Amino acid sequence: MTTEQIRAVDPRGMYDLIRNFPTQVREAVAIGTSATISLRAKGIEQIVLCGLGGSAIAGDLLRSYLADELKVPFLVNRAYALPRFVGPKTLVIISSYSGNTEETNTAHREAIKRKAKILCITSGGTTARLAKARRSSLIIVPGGLPPRAALGYSFFPLLLALTRMGFIKSKFRDIKETIALLEVKSALYAQPDGIDNLPRTLAEQLRHRLGVVYSSTERFDSVNTRWRGQIAENAKSLAFGHVLPEMNHNELVGWKVLKEQMQEMQVFFLRDKQDHRRISIRMDITRGMIAQHTSHVTEVWSEGSSLLARIFSLLYLGDWMSFYLAVLHGEDPMPVAVIDHLKQELAKV
Repeated sequence: MTTEQIRAVDPRGMYDLIRNFPTQVREAVAIGTSATISLRAKGIEQIVLCGLGGSAIAGDLLRSYLADELKVPFLVNRAYALPRFVGPKTLVIISSYSGNTEETNTAHREAIKRKAKILCITSGGTTARLAKARRSSLIIVPGGLPPRAALGYSFFPLLLALTRMGFIKSKFRDIKETIALLEVKSALYAQPDGIDNLPRTLAEQLRHRLGVVYSSTERFDSVNTRWRGQIAENAKSLAFGHVLPEMNHNELVGWKVLKEQMQEMQVFFLRDKQDHRRISIRMDITRGMIAQHTSHVTEVWSEGSSLLARIFSLLYLGDWMSFYLAVLHGEDPMPVAVIDHLKQELAKV
């Protein structure tokens, strides 16, 4: 795979967006540090983040990453309606990168009616307009990117906001390690012909196969979701997945009947050195059982010291893998034509 081949398939520059992700994270940290946040944790009994797609995955990651530290429940809401419990003691985070997400703005208006505490993060649009009209706390991030390529802008300002509001302790050291790791991986993964280019190797394994992604339910469920979403949007290919231990109680039984199809599935186990001890044992056993049905089983381990670095090591690897898979498929990773068509049809109703 050469740079010329990449440019031919990727004329709009997804390669550059992924390669420059560490810089985006640096900018996002600066935005989160300087944004005006008037809200405080005192009196807030639960947090609900409203968002869809690339804007919602930031909420999933925050929920997973902070599960051991947050003292209030954290829910990610992907619906038009808000949960019934939302009220004046709820922090509602409105996350819409474009600012024009139909479902999210509907929930935003409902949060206003219920007098919830509101924090918005967006590049503009209706979300920004509503926030300014109500004088809600508002974080403005640079626009113009596909939402899935703006994860740094969607995640890190909110992490800093939760710190500044008093929900969690400072993550400065973990953020510093994460950026340093991302910069090393960017230089390595951006070389398509490099001998140590792991995401390209994984993409070659997945080419022309149905992807299956398994991970622990603790901390890495959101990484699992991100991998499958990126395979779909960037590479225009299907993948499904599940988390352990839950899949050991149902999905594992399904590995039996579709023998020909299973032989052509590529299974990835996303693993972390701090997975629960029993989860690690379950993964070892499950991997062996699935290997009886397909020879295409690969373990992918996180890297780094802090949990934040380890999470983003796997996220970034998945982003690059899905990009290289798009190139191997001859698919432009940037457009999402069927989603655009769906939005156009919805607008007619």
